[in-house]
Amino acid sequence: MVRRGFCLILSREPDLEVVGEAQNGREAVDLVRELRPDVIILDVSMPECNGMDAARQIGEISPKTKILALSMHRDGVYVREMLRAGARGYLVKDADDEAFLQAVRAVARGEAYISPLVADIMLTDYRRHATNPVDLLSSREREVLGKIAEGLTNKEIANLFNLSVYTVEAHRGKIMEKLNLHNTGDIVRFALRNGLIT
Repeated sequence: MVRRGFCLILSREPDLEVVGEAQNGREAVDLVRELRPDVIILDVSMPECNGMDAARQIGEISPKTKILALSMHRDGVYVREMLRAGARGYLVKDADDEAFLQAVRAVARGEAYISPLVADIMLTDYRRHATNPVDLLSSREREVLGKIAEGLTNKEIANLFNLSVYTVEAHRGKIMEKLNLHNTGDIVRFALRNGLIT
């Protein structure tokens, strides 16, 4: 219903054309490969392939396609991760029609667009975390770190996130390298100190 609503808003504009719709992240990536749109509006939380992973794949297969992230999340972490994944803009879902169209057109022109509803949160978040080592980790690395600290094995983490054990081991290695940690005990202490587990 939300997707249909956005399509309706776009289709009323004479300078905009909807060329495709996708129900999930994997379908979105396949459609971009086929259609090469100027702009894609990606939900951050999609089934099968989340917005961050989809954005990275889209950046590889169609570098000229500009990405506008759409999300219910106002947390600065989501904004940062989507921008790192290649998004040119970030809009919250409860923005009005005018803000939605403004964001689409700005991103189409190659400009950055951050929803005013999250800009202040991002600024505060940046100031608070500018020197926080957690900021060095990707969202997936943070998730894996939290599960390691909770005592899950690599195999359990792999099953939980639908990853291979080798991928989890690679994440563990990167986490330890980035944070200068040497064993699981260090990871647990780091997670406790930084509020990643309680």
